[in-house]
Amino acid sequence: MTVSYSLEVANVRFYGFSRLLFRWKGSIYRLLYKEFLVFCGVYLFFSLFYRFLLTPKQQDLFERVALYCDRFTNTNFIPVLFVLGFYVTLAFGRWWGQYTSFPLPDNLMMAVSGSVHGPDEAGRLLRRTLMRYANLSSVLILRSISTRVRKRFPTLEHIVEAGFMTTHELKKFESLHSDFNKYWMPLTWFSNLASRAREEGRVRDDIALRLLMDELNNYRAKCSLLFHYDWISIPLVYTQVVTIAVYSFFAFCVIGRQFLNPEKGYSGHQMDMYVPVFTLLQFFFYTGWLKVGELIINPFGEDDDDFETNQLIDRNMQVSMLAVDDMYQNLAPIVKDKHWTQSRFSIPYTQSTAAETLRPAFKGSTFDMRMSAEDLELHQPTGEPVNKLYLPVRGPQVGGVDGLLRGGSLPHLMDVLTHADEEDEADEAGANSIYHKEEEKEVV
Repeated sequence: MTVSYSLEVANVRFYGFSRLLFRWKGSIYRLLYKEFLVFCGVYLFFSLFYRFLLTPKQQDLFERVALYCDRFTNTNFIPVLFVLGFYVTLAFGRWWGQYTSFPLPDNLMMAVSGSVHGPDEAGRLLRRTLMRYANLSSVLILRSISTRVRKRFPTLEHIVEAGFMTTHELKKFESLHSDFNKYWMPLTWFSNLASRAREEGRVRDDIALRLLMDELNNYRAKCSLLFHYDWISIPLVYTQVVTIAVYSFFAFCVIGRQFLNPEKGYSGHQMDMYVPVFTLLQFFFYTGWLKVGELIINPFGEDDDDFETNQLIDRNMQVSMLAVDDMYQNLAPIVKDKHWTQSRFSIPYTQSTAAETLRPAFKGSTFDMRMSAEDLELHQPTGEPVNKLYLPVRGPQVGGVDGLLRGGSLPHLMDVLTHADEEDEADEAGANSIYHKEEEKEVV
């Protein structure tokens, strides 16, 4: 079962995220506790071996080896952070891509319900068969990549028993010999059946048939993408490099992070604390990061946070049949809505949300910007002297200006500008007429 904690982090509260640290299912503790116990046990063995079983001469040799190992664990000779960070980022992008590629029949079932007509039994059978073929294709592809689905449907007879396929369809499916996965066969049946429905008039025009084919191709593309995600993995060499880098780093830490005898004056070993707290934290973080990459690199397994493929199959089959069968032409009476006679109305709030009505509506980030007098002054581009006009501004937009600025209201200002433009045009027209009259006199 996928672990969901969205409701618990819906609001930011004191000690909000910290409460999630005490969960066990789906936690890093559950993934990491075995490796953590092994590391602690090996570290304890070497600590006891150094303190109680070695002679003074052997202790000197062990201390030199420990200092040598500590040199490499405290520098960048093993780039654990770099290889881990890039690997987990790559694995997360792959995980999200697989989630968005899951074939959901919602768009296809809407197209079938709105394009394949017929309230009779034949029309109902046609719509249900089309969606059964679509769901059968997703079951076949998920059975190929998901261990949960494979355990649920170990053979094709189990798929027949579940109702996704008939015995006749199973014979046709097995009669087509191919060396490759045949998840695409039910979608081919869908395509042929939709073409027959167009010939019979159940699909009324070519546009509706084109819509069905487009949605079918989108559905098929997602099935194909899931298959290729399963086929083409992150290169094995990179996974090996990350794993070797992490485990070799902590193999050196088992020796290099031992507490040495403080009396011998080794640098950084002035105290004997017995328990390497910060080394254990480093192991928890780095190895936990590696476990996260292992968890999300293939989300079709049986881990706590892997995809619930079986529940998705149940959901897809149920809603697709409801959409094309029970919901086909099953409409409520069309009536006038509650606010039919009101041009302006408000939607009611509950008591717990009534305070939101007091908040002003957002009109833009510059709506309440404060303006100065210079910002309101109009500028004449031609450089001709004009009387300065100002736009009126009310409220808090003008700092240090009381009431209205000089000039009239906005409509009055627009009138002034309009009349000024009209006078300029009239003067220009009069000058042109005088010029034409003078030209006429010269010609005469």
